[in-house]
Amino acid sequence: MEIPSYDEIRALHRKHAPSDAAFELVFTHCEIVASLAEQFLSRHGRGVDAELVRAGCLLHDIGVYRLYDSAGRLDGASYVTHGVLGHRLLAAEGLPETLCRFCSCHTGVGLTQEDVLAQGLPIPPADYVPVTPEERMVMYADKFHSKSTPPRFVSPDTFEARIARFGPEKVTTFQALRRQYGDPELDALAAAHGHAVA
Repeated sequence: MEIPSYDEIRALHRKHAPSDAAFELVFTHCEIVASLAEQFLSRHGRGVDAELVRAGCLLHDIGVYRLYDSAGRLDGASYVTHGVLGHRLLAAEGLPETLCRFCSCHTGVGLTQEDVLAQGLPIPPADYVPVTPEERMVMYADKFHSKSTPPRFVSPDTFEARIARFGPEKVTTFQALRRQYGDPELDALAAAHGHAVA
């Protein structure tokens, strides 16, 4: 499989971003997630395809662009659909399923068909759960930065407290990821980007 380059992925974001502001928000977040994943790759990258992880980080949120309205507002109520929308967008661009899955399998700590049905989520009932080491690493790195207004970094303890509302099994999954990959170093990235750590 040919993995697209940084420049090719950036061009794909530019093509689909409805505005410069949307591009800045989403692509900067994807770059930050890639920087976070670099930390995990340096410590736990054995047997992991580093280029695939980097591409997955840069592509995972491309579906967010589909949630902007004509006035440039982001539809927060439909946010959970962005992964499936991104998967479809990349598939329509001719990218392989391996890359498309980074979009649909990074939400929370993975969404099961049971989650979709129990929560009445507006996506087709299916399992959206990372299965490869690369998918798990991208999903984990994504937990530590938010595209909120203003954007901010999220500490592991803060994320763990947030995910608890979806049930103890989600906390258990996140704790297992923390043990596997360790906690990220956020202070230097936060300083570099001017984002607070929540």
